[in-house]
Amino acid sequence: MLKRKAYDKLLAWKQKKQKQALCVIGARQIGKTTLIREFGKKNYKYFVELNFVLDEKAHSIFSESLDAKTIITNLTAYVQKKMSPNETLIFFDEIQACPNARTAIKFLVEDGRFDYIESGSLLGTRYKEIRSYPVGFEEIYYMYPMDFEEYLWANNVQESTINYLRSSFDTLTPVTESIHSTLLKLFYSYIVVGGMPAVVQTFVKTHDITNVINNQRSIIDLYRLDIAQYAEKNDQLKIKGIFDSIPAQLDEKNRRFILTKLDEHGRQNRYQNSFLWLSDAGVALPCYNITTPQPPLQLNQKHNLFKLFMADTGLLCAACMDNVQFSILQGDLSINMGSILENLMAQIIKANGFNLNYFDSKKYGELDFVIQNGTQIDLLEIKSGNDYKQHSALNKVLKVSEWNFKNAFVFCKGNIEIIDNITYLPWYMIMFYKPKELPQQLIYEIDLSALQPNS
Repeated sequence: MLKRKAYDKLLAWKQKKQKQALCVIGARQIGKTTLIREFGKKNYKYFVELNFVLDEKAHSIFSESLDAKTIITNLTAYVQKKMSPNETLIFFDEIQACPNARTAIKFLVEDGRFDYIESGSLLGTRYKEIRSYPVGFEEIYYMYPMDFEEYLWANNVQESTINYLRSSFDTLTPVTESIHSTLLKLFYSYIVVGGMPAVVQTFVKTHDITNVINNQRSIIDLYRLDIAQYAEKNDQLKIKGIFDSIPAQLDEKNRRFILTKLDEHGRQNRYQNSFLWLSDAGVALPCYNITTPQPPLQLNQKHNLFKLFMADTGLLCAACMDNVQFSILQGDLSINMGSILENLMAQIIKANGFNLNYFDSKKYGELDFVIQNGTQIDLLEIKSGNDYKQHSALNKVLKVSEWNFKNAFVFCKGNIEIIDNITYLPWYMIMFYKPKELPQQLIYEIDLSALQPNS
């Protein structure tokens, strides 16, 4: 199994004394099932797995009653495996196919005998079928395709090299030219291969890009089948139309999704559920424009103006019909490749834990990403060409006296450099751009002695 950061998340969850069920959500083919199965077999004495898509008879376990004792009795009879309290992990895979199982999680967690992990690819799209959510009994964890650091692990890059790169990022010290050149080549291959584990494994074993593309197109076909199978009938054509148009929409100069290019008479309110379906399925990543690049960004979002990125850039490359892979592998990220590079950055930024926003105004121009990092704002520009020190919109925004920004980054092909309070970073350094960590405890006590009557 390929090394994944999510494995550490599962270990941390297991160590909690009073744990909820862990619900792992993410798009299809990102490695959820393989990871959880490996984790369960290595860390528990007993492991039970039910897949509600492959085994429809398993639904009957939850058809009689949602009482924990009844469910566990039915479950033990069905799986015919030993289940010992405090030593057993029960894994409900594709739980979106059995809404009663999702509702029953509350009662199973209260029972306390076993640990539970749920996983699903379309959980966010099938919320109407669930009678009652297990609020307070379920910990949600969003999983994404393999990020660039995980991709380096898969390609046997030594941990000492990654630590050296991390130190360079932390201290803003330029990377040696030989390492910088090699990392750029690895980054080009990551753009083409993407982060779907099966695709990464194919590349690592064969280094055959034709096999990589064939695997990616199979995944794209699977996503289209999901739309046909699981989306509401009235929305299927709209969702498929949006999904298929993402590459062409990103190829436009401003990357913004223009609904009228998909449907001449289209209205945002008629398509809103279709956009949400793709986002909730983990297939697409919306990036909303903001009125002002100041916190809190969520209050400044304009939901009728957005870019729509694909959740995996390797799939985006495979969806493009002009064989962009060869040019990218040769290091050609000229202006027409800017959309692919921006998509990759959005994918990594989202996986790192940030929300996606951009800023575009007639007065200042466009900033690729405006990121809320804690209570402060970071500005990120993504440059694909050699002219990466030309960024008029960034210069204009930084001159606004009432706007204070934490950092201004330009991600480019160049090495680490700081000029006029703008930090230039190699593209691959995006893997170290993480949210500001919250304190483990935030205790706030008020002295009420002044409110006591005088004795």
